[in-house]
Amino acid sequence: MTSSERPPLPGSDRYAARGVRATGVPDPAAPVDITVVLRRGQPLPALGAAPDDVATAVQALESEGLEVLAVDVPSRRIQARGDVAMLERVFGTSLSQVQSPDPVTGRPVPHRQRTGELVLPPSLAGVVIAVLGLDDRPQARVRFRPAAGPTTSFTPLDLGRVYRFPAGTDGSGQMLAILELGGGYRQADLDAYWAQIGLADPPTVTAVGVDGGANAPEGDPNGADGEVLLDIEVAGGLAPGADLVVYFAPNTDRGFLDALSDAVHARPTPTVVSISWGQSEDEWTGQARTAMDEALADAAALGVTVCVAAGDDGSRDNATDAGAHVDFPAASPHALACGGTTLQADATSGTVHSEVVWFHGVGQGGTGGGVSDVFAVPSWQAAAGVPGDADTGRPGRGVPDVAGDADPSTGYQVRVDGTDVVYGGTSAVAPLWSALVCRLAEALGRSPGFLPPVLYGGVTAGRPAPGFRDITSGSNGAYTARPGWDACTGLGVPDGEALLARLRG
Repeated sequence: MTSSERPPLPGSDRYAARGVRATGVPDPAAPVDITVVLRRGQPLPALGAAPDDVATAVQALESEGLEVLAVDVPSRRIQARGDVAMLERVFGTSLSQVQSPDPVTGRPVPHRQRTGELVLPPSLAGVVIAVLGLDDRPQARVRFRPAAGPTTSFTPLDLGRVYRFPAGTDGSGQMLAILELGGGYRQADLDAYWAQIGLADPPTVTAVGVDGGANAPEGDPNGADGEVLLDIEVAGGLAPGADLVVYFAPNTDRGFLDALSDAVHARPTPTVVSISWGQSEDEWTGQARTAMDEALADAAALGVTVCVAAGDDGSRDNATDAGAHVDFPAASPHALACGGTTLQADATSGTVHSEVVWFHGVGQGGTGGGVSDVFAVPSWQAAAGVPGDADTGRPGRGVPDVAGDADPSTGYQVRVDGTDVVYGGTSAVAPLWSALVCRLAEALGRSPGFLPPVLYGGVTAGRPAPGFRDITSGSNGAYTARPGWDACTGLGVPDGEALLARLRG
C-alpha cells in the first residue's frame, strides 16, 4: 500500500522550522526512536489505553518492521525504533537534515526535519493520536531572564515570608517533580547555595534521564543551566523537606511528552510537577499539543497539580505577527498557569510596598497571559470573567491562573555554574507555586489534588478570590489588570496561610 492510500494522522501537519538551513540527508539506515501515543481507553478519570488498541498497535508496528522497545499502558505510549527509510515509508514522510537556531542560546542546532502531514497504517486510524520523534527540532524556550541591573532581589526564603507560606511546614513527605529540557546542575553549586541562604537541612535532589537526556551542565549561566538551577533552588529553598526529582529530556516534542508522562505516572505519585519551559500554542503541531494535554489530564485525574510558567514576552508571547498569543503547556485546562509581577517588599518582614503586573514593553519582558485559540473555557473558570481574545473576541481558556514575583529587576538570588546571579521570569513562579503546593499538602496531611477547580470555586468576575492578594495595576500589552481574575496575573498572588485555611474548609 502506498502512502497516498493510507489514512492521515489528524494534527500532524508540520511547517519548516524558523531560520532553517538544509545540511544534508539522513543516512537511510540510521536508527530513530519514536513515541506512538494511543487514544484513551475509557473517559476520564480512567487512565490507560484499551488492551485491544495496544495489541492492534503493537501488531501493526511490528508487521511494518519496527522494533517495539517498550509499552506503557497507563500513559498510552509505545516506544518504537526503525531506520530512517522504514519510518519514511510507514508514515509517508521525508526526513531531511537541517540546522535551526536553538530557542535558548540562538546557536545553530542540527536536527531532523519533516514537513507536511503523516499517514498511518490503516489499522491504526483513530487508534493513534500522535507519532513523535521523527522531527527532533527544538520545541520549547526557557522562561527565565537574567537581571540587567536589579534594584531589588530576594531569596526564596524572603518570598516565603512575603507570600505567607504556611508556618511550621517545609514540604516534608512530598515529592516535587521538575521537568528540564537541557542543561544541568552541579551538586557543589547546590551545596554552596543552601549554605548561603541558611538551609541547615537541604532537600534531596535526584536526576532522572528520559529519552537519552541527562543532567549535563553546560557551564553557561545564561543557557539552560540557568533554568535548571533557578527551578531547583527556588523549589528546594521553599520546600526543603520535599524530595525533588528532576527529569532531564531532549528539547523536542517527544522528549517533553515523555518527561511529563514519566513524571506524572511515577511511583510514588508526585504531589506536584513544575514546568518552566514552553512555546506559543501556535508553534506546536496539533498532535503534540493533544498528546501533552492528555498527559496533563492524566495528572489531574491522579490528583497532581502541574504548575507551568505562562511566558515572559507579554501578550504577544514572542510571536512575529504582533497578535495576542498564549503559551503552551500553560494554556492547557489541565495545568495551573503561573504569571508574573513586579514586587517591592521588605525582605525581612515580608511587608509588601507594591506589587503590579510585570511588563516593560514589547520585547523587553513581561508576563504572558491572554486567551487560548485552542482550548475552550474550562467549566471551573466559567464564572471568573475571562474576556474574549483581544484580536478575535472569541472565548477560550484564560491564562494565567495565579502569579508571583517574576520581574528580573525584583528577581531571585540564585547560584548558577559557580556564579551568584539574579534571575526573573515566570520560570521562577512555577517552582514557587510548586513548593507552596507541597507545603499545603504537608499541612493538610493529604494532597490538595488538582488545584484549579478548588481555587476558582465560588469565584465571580470582578471580585477578589479568597486566599489571594489581588493585583489590579498594570498591563501585559493586550490585557489590563483589574479586580478579580485578569489575563495578566490570574486570581492574584498567594496568601499561603489564607489558602491553607480555605483548603481546610
